[in-house]
Amino acid sequence: MRVSRLMLVTLRDDPAEAEITSHKLLLRAGYMRRLAPGIFAYLPLLWRVLQKISAIVREEMAAVDALETLLPQLQPADLWRRSGRWDGYTAGEGIMFHLVDRQERPLGLGPTHEEVVTALAADLLRSYRQLPVCLYQIQTKFRDEIRPRFGLMRGREFIMKDAYSFHADEACLRRTYAAMDGAYRRIFERCGLRAVAVEADSGAIGGSASQEFMVTAEAGEDLILTSPDGRYAANQERAVSLPAPAVPLPAGPCRTLATPEQTSIEDLCEAHGLDPTQTVKVLLLLARFAAAPARAVLVCLRGDQQLNDVKLANAVTARCPDAGALLEIGPLLADHLQAAAAVPFGFLGPHLGDPPLRQPDPRAAAAPLLRLVDPSAAELEAFVCGANRADEHLVGARWGELCPLPDVVDLRAAQPGERCLHDPSQRLEAARGIEVGHIFQLGRKYSEALEARFTNEAGEDEALWMGCYGIGVSRLAQAAVEQNHDADGIRWPVAIAPYTVIIVIASSQDPVQVALAEELYGRLLAAGIDVLLDDRPERAGVKFKDADLIGIPWRLVVGRGAGERAVELVDRSGGTGKRDLTADAALEELVQLLGLQGASP
Repeated sequence: MRVSRLMLVTLRDDPAEAEITSHKLLLRAGYMRRLAPGIFAYLPLLWRVLQKISAIVREEMAAVDALETLLPQLQPADLWRRSGRWDGYTAGEGIMFHLVDRQERPLGLGPTHEEVVTALAADLLRSYRQLPVCLYQIQTKFRDEIRPRFGLMRGREFIMKDAYSFHADEACLRRTYAAMDGAYRRIFERCGLRAVAVEADSGAIGGSASQEFMVTAEAGEDLILTSPDGRYAANQERAVSLPAPAVPLPAGPCRTLATPEQTSIEDLCEAHGLDPTQTVKVLLLLARFAAAPARAVLVCLRGDQQLNDVKLANAVTARCPDAGALLEIGPLLADHLQAAAAVPFGFLGPHLGDPPLRQPDPRAAAAPLLRLVDPSAAELEAFVCGANRADEHLVGARWGELCPLPDVVDLRAAQPGERCLHDPSQRLEAARGIEVGHIFQLGRKYSEALEARFTNEAGEDEALWMGCYGIGVSRLAQAAVEQNHDADGIRWPVAIAPYTVIIVIASSQDPVQVALAEELYGRLLAAGIDVLLDDRPERAGVKFKDADLIGIPWRLVVGRGAGERAVELVDRSGGTGKRDLTADAALEELVQLLGLQGASP
């Protein structure tokens, strides 16, 4: 390809809309253009990158016997209602674009395809003899992000590879899950990315086990916690650890302590010489559901700990199975109560009575507080907590005496520096990560909801076992830039670079330089190498800056030495730097380095 025909438009300054390096570079280097927040046009250079990533994905999916298909992007709401996800994905802060057609039928624009593929399986898979089956697609998905940001990292339209497997038993599901784990590791390695597999929360997809693949980068939105011995890695949403030991509270009977205007743990401890580990922090929250009235939730944590919102959502969902999708959990405010004075905010204790909620449904008043306690607080023998009276706390309160111990569940957010469960001598280390892949063992959640059943070897009817496996193809492309760039621009890994070699003619007015460049261009094409020829009538400095910016791995510069067939070979990765070679030697080296044959020296 000749650069003069590439429609290449580069920018010298960072666009105001771009927040992170990879986003800036993809815009500046002419790889994409924004049409609206979270919506981008993939220009020819980026489309070539995406095609190369997709080719690697297809090869590795074929290696694990996955079959490529293409599923509809418009999905009937009925399927999502049967799985119980419609309200959660469309109401409140739901991420699904949805519409009503001219026959008044509600439809969703697919962010994912579990319901659709399960409905197909229910129609097509009837016997254990047809199993296992794995289907995948590479397709545009849609998410109605509240705040699209970081370019392709969090957009409203993106390209994703999603695969779904169906099995006769759980053991077969686990084998495919392990095979996909291996395939994903190979995909990211082949794409030139440093990726870490971490334990993850299954989120709205659901399932019994899941694992994320994170590309480590400072711009990553996720915090990854790992052990130095390499035996543990988890997203902070899922991570567990051992908190620091609590400072014992001096022995003594439970007593009241005057704490005027001391509504925070920090104020309380500073005023009375307490350690935060001696206190119990009580949070009063309100959970809203798709199919049930809102319910108040009381959470107890040790005073030095932070609440993990994902763990809380999972705990509430598990304890309210008939409430439908959990729409949101937020602070319970005075406006939510029939009588605000009934709840002394800032001085709450775990023995708080059920607050009267202000909502028309009479069932809400009858629903008791959902009471949860994190083990860090449950393990305290005696503690300081709110007295449920303004300006007062209790010192020396004990579970069982003050109130029954609530339901114990892990709710705290693990932190860097805390001890590991598998080996307390190891301490968690933190890194930022960009999620580029996620695999799930779904179990029978969707097959039971959508009645996808088969006849097993014993002639009995049962629900299919399922797995789900996703890769963000467009996100992966930007993650590669985030991991591979320098002050001059992008440094693409060879396997996914839009072109492997760029030939720069220092002076397009010099017929000798042009002739040698054309010769090299033809021979590289004949060798099967993706090559760009910068034939533009621009100054050499402009061409060099553009070549660095767009990040083609190898550059051949044809300049004043063209008469002696001398060229400059530049390794954009920095491995071998710049070298002066003869044209034939440079060509031979490129062919050998890239593992290709066919160009005569």
